[in-house]
Amino acid sequence: MRITGANYSTGHCKFSVWAPEKETMRLALAGRAPVAMQKNEEGYFETELRDVGPGARYRFIPDDGSGYPDPASHFQPDGVHGDSEVVDHNAFKWTDNAWHGLPLKDLIFYEIHTGTFTQEGTFEGIISKLDYLAGLGVNAIELMPVCQFPGGRNWGYDMVFPYAVQNSYGGPDGLKALVDAAHAKGLAVFLDVVFNHVGPEGNYLPQFGPYFTDQYATPWGNAINLDGTWSDGVRNYFCNAILHWYEHYHIDGLRVDAVHMMFDNGAVHFWELVSEKLGELRQRLGRNFYLIAECDLNSPRVVKSPENGGWGFQAQWLDDFHHALYVLLDERGRDRYEDFGSIRQWAKAYTDGFVHSGEYVRFRKRRHGASSAGIPGDKFVVFNQNHDQVGNRVGGERLSMLVSFERQKIAAAAILLAPYLPMLFMGEEYGAKTPFFYFVSHSDEELIRKVVEGRRKEFENYNWEKDPPNPQDEDTFRQSKLDWSETGEAAQAILLRWHQSLIILRKTHPALRQFAKNDVAVDVIGTRCLVLYRRSADQTRELACVFNLGDEGVEVPLPENGKEWVKVLDSGDAEWGGELKPGEGSNRLEGAPKVVVGKQGVVILDSIAS
Repeated sequence: MRITGANYSTGHCKFSVWAPEKETMRLALAGRAPVAMQKNEEGYFETELRDVGPGARYRFIPDDGSGYPDPASHFQPDGVHGDSEVVDHNAFKWTDNAWHGLPLKDLIFYEIHTGTFTQEGTFEGIISKLDYLAGLGVNAIELMPVCQFPGGRNWGYDMVFPYAVQNSYGGPDGLKALVDAAHAKGLAVFLDVVFNHVGPEGNYLPQFGPYFTDQYATPWGNAINLDGTWSDGVRNYFCNAILHWYEHYHIDGLRVDAVHMMFDNGAVHFWELVSEKLGELRQRLGRNFYLIAECDLNSPRVVKSPENGGWGFQAQWLDDFHHALYVLLDERGRDRYEDFGSIRQWAKAYTDGFVHSGEYVRFRKRRHGASSAGIPGDKFVVFNQNHDQVGNRVGGERLSMLVSFERQKIAAAAILLAPYLPMLFMGEEYGAKTPFFYFVSHSDEELIRKVVEGRRKEFENYNWEKDPPNPQDEDTFRQSKLDWSETGEAAQAILLRWHQSLIILRKTHPALRQFAKNDVAVDVIGTRCLVLYRRSADQTRELACVFNLGDEGVEVPLPENGKEWVKVLDSGDAEWGGELKPGEGSNRLEGAPKVVVGKQGVVILDSIAS
């Protein structure tokens, strides 16, 4: 595949840009006269210079006479409208040579927005919290998009340079330092990337080539051209962006935004191409690298291999799990998720995965999805919160601001004991009370007006009684920063320890390290109680996780399996802020096994030999 951009090697730099419909192209280096570039039959303009080093600023001038930043720029030190800068990726001194990644089934994700995770709002700020994250027990940081976007504050989904690291976060060296430091602590690093659209401000791709097509429509405008005229160069551009993060930044994997909005009806699907090229690079680098999809299709083919007709992703987000549980935790959630509300849907989310697997869905006004019952659990990522679930509420409310302390403990157990890969959203582990809003920092006044108005209209559909905060207002961004002093408050400290204990259990109990659906069972008791059973691969160990979402205690019978049930954790114990005093209740259940679970409580029991 052809590498575009400025690619520096000791003593020389090769510049390449794809512009198949342009007649001429010049390279404009700061302080020099423009240099003519040579065009080949595939539409790539190239030139190689021996007196250009790292830090050199440059632009490309297509035959229309204007100069633009490099579409494959690796660094935009002055933002999306400024010059691109040559980067020497060999200059960084990595110390993670022994790092080969973590097995997919071991991953516990923690989603971070770089700008609001710490007061500094930088990669360096995240590094200062790595010991905290390691102590929490998570082992995979998932960064919301860090590709260059307009201004200094943004969720990142308005990115316009898929190869460049945001200048205000710390640039290329800052991200590499974070990855290197995380690997030293045993933490993998994933990036959230956006390949389904490019933000409006600073999007200079149309000045170079046919990157977009009106053959398909997306919520953000024309789709990326993956199968039309001149699409080879577009496929090459985005495929190489994936390889770029893997090779140059030692990233452990990517979460790919809204893959259902990437359309390709060609004989070789774009994700089949990516799978092939990644396979070659994995062999050469010898490190794990995973692709995780966000997809709205409820389709098993996303995580099937290309050989079996799939797209080759190693995992995908399981939105249905969130929706099914959330409406049980907060009945107001039915207004947002009208097709959810039954505890049996939550049970199906545990045993099958997709809740909507071909049923009629009122929201969509059609049947939706296919069964994922045979797909192993480590092919799915589950969560109670993420940037969308929180940030797309008018008040940016986290779960901690919507449900009781007891129900937060239930929610934590629900995902950390699930036969899936769990993900926490930053601050969730201690019940953070700071909101997380949607925010931007555009420079175009008309664009700002459209964003503000569009946000207001979006919330009108949910019948909110107030307008969302102005995304452009810097105070909206400042309010979204985590307040780490909250971890010292009594309830928050208990919730943090609760998460830590659940994570330790997940990492050490053999039943929680088995992801085959045959070893997952669920009993539904009434309308507010569910028992999740997890068995180890050798069938010698079993956990029973009893969830009571009701407002009264319940007595739940347990199977007589020739073993003894021993209580491991009870959210009702005083240790966890519950009403049971030390010594009350039995940890060993004798006779006909049964367990009493307090209102809005969860009890976890281990089955051991008598």
